[in-house]
Amino acid sequence: MTDARSNPLRDAGSDIKTARHVPETLQSRSPSYRLAFADEEFLAKDELRPVRLQLELLKYEMLMDEHQIDSTVVLFGGARIPAPEEKHTARTQTLAELSHFYEEARQFARLITRKSLESGNREWVVATGGGPGVMEAGNRGAAEEGGVSIGLNIVLPHEQAPNLFVTPDLAFNFHYFAIRKMHFLMRARAVCVFPGGFGTLDELFESLTLIQTGRMRPVPFLLFGKDFWQKIINWEALADAGTISATDLDLFSLVDSAQEAIDIIEAWVEQPRRGALPGR
Repeated sequence: MTDARSNPLRDAGSDIKTARHVPETLQSRSPSYRLAFADEEFLAKDELRPVRLQLELLKYEMLMDEHQIDSTVVLFGGARIPAPEEKHTARTQTLAELSHFYEEARQFARLITRKSLESGNREWVVATGGGPGVMEAGNRGAAEEGGVSIGLNIVLPHEQAPNLFVTPDLAFNFHYFAIRKMHFLMRARAVCVFPGGFGTLDELFESLTLIQTGRMRPVPFLLFGKDFWQKIINWEALADAGTISATDLDLFSLVDSAQEAIDIIEAWVEQPRRGALPGR
């Protein structure tokens, strides 16, 4: 990237500021006169989708580089899981019973943030979806331990702001689910999945598929809530049916506590990505 100090050409930011003060005429008020890169209506056109995809890829990547964050620990999980002190507000009895996973996510984030602080907040940085529930718990634990944490939020039909524990300079907002999920995994050194719904299942299976098919190197992949995940997904039935390989069941571990997860991460031995898909 060209150093701004050595670039003899006028920068785009200066032109945006100058264009705001152009004398108003019939011509200068026309949408056609707006600078293309400062024209929100133009950038939102269907034909500009490739440009928007690139922008979402670049903005996060550049800011993460600026903050010198080299690796993350990803926490996926349900937005509807309440903190234990708020479990009386849960819409179902099951959600109320799952509220203890809010505390496990919070404790796990505290423990992994201690590890992150030893690296100067460059490695093992907690990354969540930036929303409520389990995501809030992850960002909250990191903040309580004095570390930074990331929130990758997304625009939804209903209003959603990032939770108040995300480090402000590391709060991001996305339009494209695909780019958001890509960013979750680009720096991931571990993936933790707590009980959740469609969104959590989507993130779980896309991440597992990337590891299964060798598109991503294996990392500690931890499913919090043995009873929940064994009830929701019949993993053995998939292996018995032959739709996955029996060795695919080794790609993840079922845990119930933050300390179990930390122990697995601490004992992890780096593995190469798969060169072939077992069973094919």
